[in-house]
Amino acid sequence: MEKATEFCLIVEGNYFTVEEAKHALCDPFIEEYVEENGKFRIHNFDDVQATNGISLGDLEIAEIDEGVFEISCRASPRILNRRKADILAETLRRQAMFDEVSVEALD
Repeated sequence: MEKATEFCLIVEGNYFTVEEAKHALCDPFIEEYVEENGKFRIHNFDDVQATNGISLGDLEIAEIDEGVFEISCRASPRILNRRKADILAETLRRQAMFDEVSVEALD
């Protein structure tokens, strides 16, 4: 049985640290969650859906170059397949927290 291809998002933005980029990734989703539920606590990361079947808690972000970051599910048992990656990329483009957003297959 062939293993499913996993994808990641490559995003560019004017962020100096991974932590700043992580805030840029999460903040719009958290704001929407608060609007719907009234409050947010750190343990709610797994409740906030970034895309169908992928929560904020499943996503990790790593800096691969200055101002360039990889968003993936490497540490999660969830797989960011092409369809989910495309949907997440479109959501991030609409939120406009990153200058560039692209989808690439993981090695």
